[in-house]
Amino acid sequence: MVRRRVPMRYHMRHQFGVRDLAFLQTMHALTGAALSEGNRVDVLKNGVQIFPSMLAAIRAAQKTINLEFYIYWDGEVGKIFAQALAERARAGVLVNVILDAVGSATMSPELVEFLQRNGVRVEWFHPLRWYTLSRVNHRTHRKLLIVDGTVGFSGGVGIADNWLGDADSHEHWRETMVRVEGPVVTQMQFAFMDNWVKSRGELLTGLDYFPRIEPRGTQLTQVVKSSPSEGSSAVKLLYIVSIVSATRSIYISNAYFVPDRDTIRALEGAVRRGVDVRVIVPGESTDVPVARHAGRLFYAQLLLRGIRIFEYQPTMMHAKTMVVDGVWTTIGSSNFDDRSFRLNDEVNVNVHDEGVAAQMEQMFFEDLARSEEITPPRWIRRPWLDRVKERMAGWLKPQL
Repeated sequence: MVRRRVPMRYHMRHQFGVRDLAFLQTMHALTGAALSEGNRVDVLKNGVQIFPSMLAAIRAAQKTINLEFYIYWDGEVGKIFAQALAERARAGVLVNVILDAVGSATMSPELVEFLQRNGVRVEWFHPLRWYTLSRVNHRTHRKLLIVDGTVGFSGGVGIADNWLGDADSHEHWRETMVRVEGPVVTQMQFAFMDNWVKSRGELLTGLDYFPRIEPRGTQLTQVVKSSPSEGSSAVKLLYIVSIVSATRSIYISNAYFVPDRDTIRALEGAVRRGVDVRVIVPGESTDVPVARHAGRLFYAQLLLRGIRIFEYQPTMMHAKTMVVDGVWTTIGSSNFDDRSFRLNDEVNVNVHDEGVAAQMEQMFFEDLARSEEITPPRWIRRPWLDRVKERMAGWLKPQL
């Protein structure tokens, strides 16, 4: 008998701002992840920046490569990454790969066999079996690459051709990743090891995986991992505490924006405090139309309370980012929906730094210029068929 998981409910009142020590201490305490000093965080925009940076790190690996992705598909990108991983494995580098059994289900056996034949150790997260139906909804949605325990990548990208280019066509998606160096990479490595143990039962230990890392920059950084097996949603806590602590601005970009009661209440409270709340979501270019319709079910409520919503027009908006008050940024794999809050394993990189936040705000407003705002008059005039689709999609909200 499959037990239905009760939704996690979180409520918090505004007590401090994101620039306050109390915020940093609270974020540490509630998520269980320390905020680490001495890091360098580089923001990467779209495949044109993301893939070359990731491949350069892989090709420079000397000891270990750990890669965990929800999506790894055949195609140009999949083959290039496979060749780079295989070359390093042949050179004696320990290469460990975790792929989600649902997200990467279309990966060809030939490509998997190529990796394994060249010494890459591939594990499937929660493969579908008749005796594991109770965990079929528990997927790893994490996007992690850690090289030599010193360089890490995380964000929303998948290893697939959809992310090629510079969001310059409907086939090339808009994405954001971070490249991280410094002591906080140890937290990223631990997030990978968490699922490697669950998938293979092997502990990854020693200096090849966890070397001593000297400071590489000045940015205060934190890695938050979340899993339903831990009994609480660290990423939902991350969003709630950040939103409730905002005093000036909240700028969200998210591929699947289907807020629940707690996050709607937090956003409404922010607007009442005078916070400028803007959200960019996908327009008609989306890979999961039902998720878009489910999110649109809440537009009237959000617009009525002063939350501004923009639909990105050029292509699929797949980034999962938020920047608060020009100093606090989160970039990761987690969507703003029940699936990320309750069902998936996720990872977000948080940065408390004005320079990174300024870069993220600039990117947000560049995306805003390519988006159409959904105003209340426009929303009221939407076609009746759209209203029907929204109602029907709403029934599926717990699974989205």
